[in-house]
Amino acid sequence: MDPILAFTQAHQAAIIETIRQMVEVESPSDDRDAVNRHVEQLCDMLSGEAKLTRKRGGTYGDHLLIDFNLPGKKKTGQVLALGHTDTVYPLGILKTMPWRVADGRLWGPGVLDMKGGVAFFIHAMRALRELDIPVASKVVLQLNSDEEVGSHSSRALTEAMALKSKCVLVLEPGTGLTGKLKTARKGVGGYEVTVHGKAAHAGVDFSNGANAINELARQIAVIAGFTDLDKGLTVNPGVIRGGTRTNVVPAEAVVEVDLRIARLRDGAYLEKKFRGLKPVDKRCSLTVTGGLNRPPMERTKEIGALFAKARGLAAELGVVLEESATGGGSDGNFSAALGVPTLDGLGAVGEGAHAVNESILVDRIADRTALLAKLVAAL
Repeated sequence: MDPILAFTQAHQAAIIETIRQMVEVESPSDDRDAVNRHVEQLCDMLSGEAKLTRKRGGTYGDHLLIDFNLPGKKKTGQVLALGHTDTVYPLGILKTMPWRVADGRLWGPGVLDMKGGVAFFIHAMRALRELDIPVASKVVLQLNSDEEVGSHSSRALTEAMALKSKCVLVLEPGTGLTGKLKTARKGVGGYEVTVHGKAAHAGVDFSNGANAINELARQIAVIAGFTDLDKGLTVNPGVIRGGTRTNVVPAEAVVEVDLRIARLRDGAYLEKKFRGLKPVDKRCSLTVTGGLNRPPMERTKEIGALFAKARGLAAELGVVLEESATGGGSDGNFSAALGVPTLDGLGAVGEGAHAVNESILVDRIADRTALLAKLVAAL
């Protein structure tokens, strides 16, 4: 058996215990104190194993840089692993969604997205240290506190760290119950289009009103037409609001739109389309805000080569590793857009992210942790 796999199998109970401890410290994105309690937990957990640097996240929790102490005398370049400490669940969710081990899975808020993946990486680095396997590169794990809400405070740090790195490994969960890695992700963004009309009494003064809802309906039809499935470009009007009472001609109406793009150049195309919207009813005016939040992670030959390396290492563990593309974004989008080879989906294998059935497969803990250790040692 592969010695690293033998190690992670022997230490699987310890990995599960680490995941339990992490899951039971709740860390919703919008609660800075809660996230910082989780950051402090990690600092206590890793004291003596790494150099720990906290970066203020503004209204969000602190971001954490973990520079591991690993075997090997000479370090050339840097390998950056990316993760996040925040979850989508409100504080107190453990009362109705408790940590548990059942049916061959670990269950709990954030266990898949992504406390499991972070725990895997921590134990992968412990495996390298305990087995005295030399590592040629400096290895830093960056944990952001605001990934689930757009990474607004962490993006600059992610990009700066990525530019110092030879490659980036992203600890988001794999795709599906086979744990496919992610070699492409769509870019993510959103626009808000507001129609400004003119209020009037719907019975007494109807003709003097300019109905913002009617105008918004026309605009939504145009916006929905921006979708081009052949290009992997989707535009989804997802939330609408407007009006005050049925007997008032509405003076304002708003649509919130989600967009996903597979190619960076389509971001400029959509920007032009949204900024070029014109009212049909000339008595109305439009305000357009928003844009692309995360650039797409486009599969390059360098990303392909990084996946091929991981696939070969997985084969040594008896695992057939596949790749996938996804419509969701991660912090890996930022590093990939800078041209830094980025491999995503290296975290836990399971299902139910952001849902009551969030869980990971116990029998994929050891091989996934071993793959991370082998990949870091090979870079």
